[in-house]
Amino acid sequence: MSDAEDARTDDRAAGGTTAAERRREQRGWYFYDFACSVYSTSVLTVFVGPYLTSVARAAADADGFVHPLGIPVRAGSLFPYAVSASLVLAVLVMPLAGAAADRTGRKKPLLAVSAYVGAAATAGMFFLDGDRYLLGALLLIVANAALAVSMVLYNAYLPQIATPEERDAVSSRGWAFGYTSGALVLVLDLVLYTGHASFGLSEQEAVRICLASAGLWWGAFTLVPLRRLRDRRVRPGGEGAAGSGWRQLVATLRDMRRHPLTLSFLLAYLVYNDGVQTVISQASIYGSEELGLEQSTLITAVLLVQVLAVAGALGMGRLARLYGAQRTILASLAVWTLILVAGYLLPAGEPVWFYALAAAIGLVLGGSQALSRSLFSHLVPPGKEAEYFSAYEMSDRGLSWLGPLVFGLGYQLTGSYRDAIISLVIFFAAGFVLLARVPVRKAVAAAGNPVPDRI
Repeated sequence: MSDAEDARTDDRAAGGTTAAERRREQRGWYFYDFACSVYSTSVLTVFVGPYLTSVARAAADADGFVHPLGIPVRAGSLFPYAVSASLVLAVLVMPLAGAAADRTGRKKPLLAVSAYVGAAATAGMFFLDGDRYLLGALLLIVANAALAVSMVLYNAYLPQIATPEERDAVSSRGWAFGYTSGALVLVLDLVLYTGHASFGLSEQEAVRICLASAGLWWGAFTLVPLRRLRDRRVRPGGEGAAGSGWRQLVATLRDMRRHPLTLSFLLAYLVYNDGVQTVISQASIYGSEELGLEQSTLITAVLLVQVLAVAGALGMGRLARLYGAQRTILASLAVWTLILVAGYLLPAGEPVWFYALAAAIGLVLGGSQALSRSLFSHLVPPGKEAEYFSAYEMSDRGLSWLGPLVFGLGYQLTGSYRDAIISLVIFFAAGFVLLARVPVRKAVAAAGNPVPDRI
């Protein structure tokens, strides 16, 4: 391929924009991670799990069960079940969003709707008090599903705003922005929670303010990407997006049969990411209920994760430039496996060991997610970014219902979170084997994209 053809290929892969235009959009794109990551850290990882569990226990019968829709559910299993249900809902909506984005080219309005639905549901958690466990479960389901839908649209911008050689770095910077915002807000949450009495607040009121403020932050900083990102024109024609979402998903999966190596990567990602997402969402429950740690300890530990995840995302981005994204991800999966084994063996009531585990998680969390996203972007055929990233997001969040469901069932049946946590090892071990078998350079070429020097 000639230099001129290389330039045209890079231009097409980055949406036909100049370097200056790409940098402007990239800076705006980073800010959606900055906006929505506060939900993932403050709400999903720290506060809502233990708090919703306490609300459910306040409503439980003498045997410790609540009865949503007449179904007996152990109060301690309500949170993981709600997370699982939210991801099932996301499966139903994400194909519609991906199809609409590809057929109309209007990703930005769809991003705005999904982001603000999620932000509003999160802000509404301020009203979660007393024994309103059903309200809490409903708001959690809506917010978590809206986040998943918005990430389909957000991730689909990556191939349009970055050339193939830029994507590892751009994706890693996005994650770093997200972890930076998560750390900043957690510091504020820690100040409010630990000093709630001096602010004239009860402990429950402080938690509700922390939950609601995450929704306000999400909504406020979403304005930045909505101003900076731009929609691309698409060829006219095709069915209406709303009526063809599921047909489009089926067509996408059929199209992936022509790209079996892309499909193989998605299968590997589906497996190991299920483990990652379950660890993220259930860590606070494990720490508070099984290890008996204080809420302030959990906040500090997650803050440590956020700080180290910034360095981890950027550091693993550099490792990917030296050794390739695939090898770097494989190394991170080996570390994840060791982390889970150590977590199972952690003694109760010993914060120092929990902090050590949090440090290890921080170093691999951001990088493994960022490099998975950028690696997949190389495997997407040009012009099919949103529909393929819809399938990717279904693997990222929409099909990650299995881990929380297994975790919840483990506690439902045994009453022990340790028995639940050790089962997640299989996700990382199987994911490692499946990813190692994918010939990524061949997969990039088969998708019709230029192959980077290191991948």
